[in-house]
Amino acid sequence: MDALAPTPGPDGPDPVGRDANRFAPELMYAAATQYYLEDVTQAGVAERLGVSRATVSRILTEARRQGIVTISVHRPDGYERLAAEVADALGLHAVYVVPEVQGTQLGPWLSPGVTRALTGVGLEPGDVLLVSSGRTVYECALEERTRLPGVVIAPAVGGQEDPQPWFQTNETTRVLAERTGARPSYLYAPALPGRELFESLHRDPTFQRITTLWTRARCALVGVGSAPLTRTSLPSFVPSDAPSLQRAVGDVCSRFYDRDGQPVDYPGSERIVATGLDDLRHIPDTIAVAVGEDKVRSIVAAARGRYFTQLVTDAATATRLVQQAPRH
Repeated sequence: MDALAPTPGPDGPDPVGRDANRFAPELMYAAATQYYLEDVTQAGVAERLGVSRATVSRILTEARRQGIVTISVHRPDGYERLAAEVADALGLHAVYVVPEVQGTQLGPWLSPGVTRALTGVGLEPGDVLLVSSGRTVYECALEERTRLPGVVIAPAVGGQEDPQPWFQTNETTRVLAERTGARPSYLYAPALPGRELFESLHRDPTFQRITTLWTRARCALVGVGSAPLTRTSLPSFVPSDAPSLQRAVGDVCSRFYDRDGQPVDYPGSERIVATGLDDLRHIPDTIAVAVGEDKVRSIVAAARGRYFTQLVTDAATATRLVQQAPRH
């Protein structure tokens, strides 16, 4: 039998390749060599091997799956200098700059930067990764493909009444764990409970387990919110008429701060179920993900408060940060 022919099944050769396991390794190697190294078209490969073009496509897919073909995509160095300038301006450990975001979908643009940041942290089984609420983190979770087996992912903020999925940190936790192979740990508590519930939660073992994860987190992935009074959408538990919020320029994990990075309280904020700003300072690697003109002041202030150590942003936002941020 020809070594390059598909392995026969019970009904003879499998010319359409319905079962990829029937493709002989030599067949996959020959097709891949011709297509990837000799620049033969798929139609040309099909003619040479005596199979259909659709079968060639399946052969090449299986060759990639089995590691006979490996494809590398190398990131250009065009933004390395800009990233270094932002890191210097904000006093950060690392900055990852992606091309300027186009359109309304953030995840496809920012997730390569998030992948690089998470890979650089080097999380190991048993490490804890916290995630905040917010659209940017949620969309990146939908795209993320970093493998984090054995890592525990937990919400950094309680749930909210708002219908959008990015306000539900349990959902962000579930999605990110599913995409990365990590272990989810859920928080069954509202972001701003009533006083009696708040006191009851602190006696609950399940709640205590989550707050313990907050204290030993190895890494956090957080969004950076813009000034609350300029937003078109604000979590329903935040009292937009609170005078103190006029000083707030942004938030991380639903904790607001002013232009100097100092906490801004409001009625009820003492009951917020979320990682504290001081807790964020003690997490070894906190990765902030934020883009947009409206986020520049809040990013600068959060960096001044030392609420994150790494930043993922796009080229346009990075340029504005360099222009506006005071040098360290």
